[in-house]
Formats: sequence, structure tokens, C-alpha cells
Amino acid sequence: MILRPLIIVVLVLGILSPASLSLRFELRSGHTKCISEDIQSNSMTVGKYHVVNPNQDHPLPDSHKLTVKVTSPQGNSYHTAEKVETGQFAFTATEEGGYMACFWADDRSPEITVTVDFDWRTGVQAKDWSNVAKKGQVEGMELELKKLYDMATSIHDEMFYLRAREEAMQELNQATTSKMFWLSFLSLFLCLSVAGLQFWHLKTFFEKKKLI
Repeated sequence: MILRPLIIVVLVLGILSPASLSLRFELRSGHTKCISEDIQSNSMTVGKYHVVNPNQDHPLPDSHKLTVKVTSPQGNSYHTAEKVETGQFAFTATEEGGYMACFWADDRSPEITVTVDFDWRTGVQAKDWSNVAKKGQVEGMELELKKLYDMATSIHDEMFYLRAREEAMQELNQATTSKMFWLSFLSLFLCLSVAGLQFWHLKTFFEKKKLI
């Protein structure tokens, strides 16, 4: 009976905690592929990438090298690598919003396709727990408790972050609604003014012609 609440807590934390982004994609030569990740300010993020060798029995050809760049929402560069087959980056976000990792393969003739493995972790998922265990000399259960505590803290911060974004969106919606109201009022006023001028013009015209 005691384990059931603990299992429920672990499941909830596992669902709500920031998930890592791990994927494999194909990139044609002469093309760019960008991947975006929404990151909070002061959050740790790490990423690793490597080109999959199409022929394991031979070294990776130069034609399969990549150019990689990671930028912040404001366009600041956090990582740049040219003509590489593997690499990694790690930094603490100073801006909140969508960070972009872009991969570029040089143009080739004939066209080739490069397969890339990319793993991007943020928040609690970005922490190296093996080093934490070695440095702190903690037992397995204590390490799991540290993970749960950090996840709970991350979820708490994420909830406040989402609440702040929700309030910002509500303020934006209210401001937009107010602007639309005044714009509609102005449009109605202009329409009525134009209709009134047309009516006055027609009345004056018919009076001159002595039709009315």
C-alpha cells in the first residue's frame, strides 16, 4: 500500500517533467533543417549530434560533414561548428523562448542524403546524474530522491512559467479585443459619415434639378 502513492508520484513526475528531444532525421545536401526547443531562462540545456556512417566498414566521407549552429530567440549564437561529423553543446539559457538548432549540408552533385542522430535535453534531463552520484557518493535510493526533488522543483518552476505566459496571453487578448472594438467603432463611424455625405450630395443634386 505504501508503494502505490510513490508509484503514482513517479508517474506524474515522469509525465510532467521536461522531456528530452531525441530523434533521427535525414538531410539532403544543399538543404537546411532547423529544430526548435522552448527553454526557460536560467535552464541548463545540452545537446549531442552525430552523422550516421552509411558504411561502417569505411571512414565517414567528407561529403557527409555538417555545419551546425544553435541560436537564441534573439539571434545570439551559442554554438557553431563547421564541417563536422559529431559534436555537442551545453549552456545555461539567458533568454526564454524558442532556441533553434540548425543543420546544414553542403551542396553536392549528385545530391546525397545525410542521416543525423540528435539528442537535446533541457532542465532536469540535462543533468549528468552519474557524475552527481560519483561526486556525492550517494546510494541508489538517495540518488532517486534527488532526481524526484529536482523534478518537483522543475515542475514547480514550469507551472509558474506557464502561468506567467498565460497571464501575458490574456493581457494580449484583452488589448487586441479593445483595439478591435475601437477599430470597429471607427469603421462604423466612417461608413455612417460616408453614407451621410452621399445622402446630402444626392439631396442637394435633386434640389438643384427641382426633382424634389
